[in-house]
Amino acid sequence: MASDKPVVSIIMGSESDLDTMRPSWQVLADLGIDYEVRIASAHRTPDVVSEYAEGAADRGVKVIIAGAGAAAALPGVVAAHTALPVIGVPIDATPLRGVDALYAIVQMPSGIPVATMPINGAKNAGVMAARILALGCEELTVGLQQMSDANRGKIIEADQRVQGSE
Repeated sequence: MASDKPVVSIIMGSESDLDTMRPSWQVLADLGIDYEVRIASAHRTPDVVSEYAEGAADRGVKVIIAGAGAAAALPGVVAAHTALPVIGVPIDATPLRGVDALYAIVQMPSGIPVATMPINGAKNAGVMAARILALGCEELTVGLQQMSDANRGKIIEADQRVQGSE
């Protein structure tokens, strides 16, 4: 849950991104993973972003999820200031429907990796963060498997409903 000892940090460039990014921390909360949510802009508060990223590991953060729309510099700037894994979420925030953000995040220069999710793919970012953390935690691996099994069950049930309606 949101806590003083987060292991995942979720950062976005604007308050308007909160609804799009919410599924990432809902996944983390469902899995019992401590997280924090921050707002800072790569363009409007670059000093805050660099300080945040440089200090994340010292605060116990293990993975950073960074959501951004338009020019989408935030994930790359965060990745440039930390050795932690950074997961980028391109946000549909312009008339280009998030494609601009996707291109900005996916085309990072050599040595500055950002794992890129689909446009508005915050839920996948939460799952990816959990999978990274599960590398050292069997309990979390079990939780992720249960989540996967539940998703599988929903599809099987839907298929059975459709087959029964013919």
